[in-house]
Amino acid sequence: MWAVTQTQRFKAAVAAAGVSNWQSYYGENGITTWMIPYFGASVYDDPAIYAQASPINFIRNVRTPTFFYVGERDIEVPPPQTEEMWRALKTLGVPTSVMIYPGEGHGLRNPANAEDAEQRTLAWFEKYLTDHDPVNQGTSATGR
Repeated sequence: MWAVTQTQRFKAAVAAAGVSNWQSYYGENGITTWMIPYFGASVYDDPAIYAQASPINFIRNVRTPTFFYVGERDIEVPPPQTEEMWRALKTLGVPTSVMIYPGEGHGLRNPANAEDAEQRTLAWFEKYLTDHDPVNQGTSATGR
């Protein structure tokens, strides 16, 4: 989620179980022990350091079409993180899509859901990376 807020170099992106807001994430996730050593303080002691690393605070920079997905029961990166970023892009008119997989946690374990996520990802990239110029007969922008 961070990359699309910092550069225009990508034609499309996919974010699986990403963090959009480190401040709210601090209170939402089930694995907090690593955060204080990483950020140097709790969010309550130094909220600014968390804000500086939060993609949502740079959302107006995003122009990259982005597809998001997450497991409904993900305690490591709860669905509200995905929903916040998706809603912001939708509100700002940036092409976006979201899929929240029922019953899934962090990482898709159900083979049908993993296959669905893969197909949605491929379709997303096909839509935004394919050169639809009839002269090039639909070759992708990456040359493959």
